Amino acid sequence: MSVNKQIAQELLEAVGGKDNISSVAHCATRLRLIIIDEKKINQERVEKIEKVKGAFFHAGQFQVIFGTGTVNQIYEEVEKFDINSTSKQEQAKEAAKKGSKFQRAIRTFGDVFVPIIPVLVATGLFMGVRGLVMQEEILAIFGLSPVDISENFLLFTEILTDTAFIFLPALVAWSTFRVFGGTPIIGIVLGLMLVSPSLPNAWGVATGEDPLMFFGFIPVVGYQGSVLPAFIAGIIGAKLERMIRKRVPEALDLILTPFLTLLIMIVASLFMIGPIFHLIEGYILDGTLYILSFPFGLAGLFIGFFNQIIVITGVHHIFNLLEIKLLESTGSNPFNAIVTSSVAAQGGAALAVGLKTKSKKLKALAYPSTLSAFLGITEPAIFGINLRYVKPFIMGLIGGGAGGFVAALLDLKGTGMAVTVIPGTLLYLNGQVISYLFVNLVAIGVAFVLTWLFGFSDKQLKENG
Repeated sequence: MSVNKQIAQELLEAVGGKDNISSVAHCATRLRLIIIDEKKINQERVEKIEKVKGAFFHAGQFQVIFGTGTVNQIYEEVEKFDINSTSKQEQAKEAAKKGSKFQRAIRTFGDVFVPIIPVLVATGLFMGVRGLVMQEEILAIFGLSPVDISENFLLFTEILTDTAFIFLPALVAWSTFRVFGGTPIIGIVLGLMLVSPSLPNAWGVATGEDPLMFFGFIPVVGYQGSVLPAFIAGIIGAKLERMIRKRVPEALDLILTPFLTLLIMIVASLFMIGPIFHLIEGYILDGTLYILSFPFGLAGLFIGFFNQIIVITGVHHIFNLLEIKLLESTGSNPFNAIVTSSVAAQGGAALAVGLKTKSKKLKALAYPSTLSAFLGITEPAIFGINLRYVKPFIMGLIGGGAGGFVAALLDLKGTGMAVTVIPGTLLYLNGQVISYLFVNLVAIGVAFVLTWLFGFSDKQLKENG
């Protein structure tokens, strides 16, 4: 029997058998189980299984942390035991009966935006690489200067870096329709209508071009890079489509349902939803920029300290909207440098635990968790190490605040989003990489030293099991 198959079997036994599992899904790091009878779970046994880095209940799901890559392999083995596997979206609906309204709202928000993040990550990396190759120092190595770069090459790089943001409403509307039970292709078309070349370009209007005026007072523009109008239109559109489909004869459904949905929604989007929520987006951006403008590094101190507390709750997905809007509006993302400090700091705290403990099992857990944090994923470090022993987590928060403080003082800004620490280096190749590395070292160093001196001793092993 393979190691992963053995782990899957032990896990099923520890949660009360496969008959106690309603469904199973997984994300980037966690196996997510919907449990029928939570009392049958042997939490201690689960956490002692090889490769398990922690386990906890959240959002109506029993989530077992395995880490990137490993979770896919364990999921495949669990599926072989004839467990009802589902998509995360299907399982989210099943779990929606549990948790507060706020938790359910945040979970839904995450379900919409998480699938979009990979292309925004790729776009951010493209921006980082372009920033690197266009630096005079780098071009000089090859005997070139900026004036030697052809317009065709610049056009090619713009295709890589601008496309995702130009058509962002289509991505948002697609994902929102998918989550709220509509037909995704209708969502895509609705989103594309919002950025139709027949409309005045949003960025052109922002720089002086006149919008189309309807009825003398409704400004109509394209919504390139906008999030909220497409998100709200997607929610309403998906519900409208389902309502129309219930009332249209089956013989006419293929024709009338998409026709009426798109007609009603594009009118509502351009004349009501778009203008109203575009204005709200502006206020959100202004508020964010106001917080980030706090002097003396206070914004970085505040955000860097509290970010990982927010991660525990799962509410951190709500900041995707802010980061997307910052990138679209300002071309940079000061949030990323601050957040990367909080991520790196949790890795520093876990590393201190791993080096200080004499427990081979804890070392074997701490080192991979540290690496995972340095690659941008803190769940293994938080739930497997730091939060379990409490003080390392607190020291990690302090380290995150210290790193965020320095990042804000240095006015560090990423060219993309969603990647941090080591992978995030690519977002700072536009002349900021030294400052970025320094900020990470500050966060890791403060968290490591505090954890080593005050945050952990092997006495806690007996107290915490």
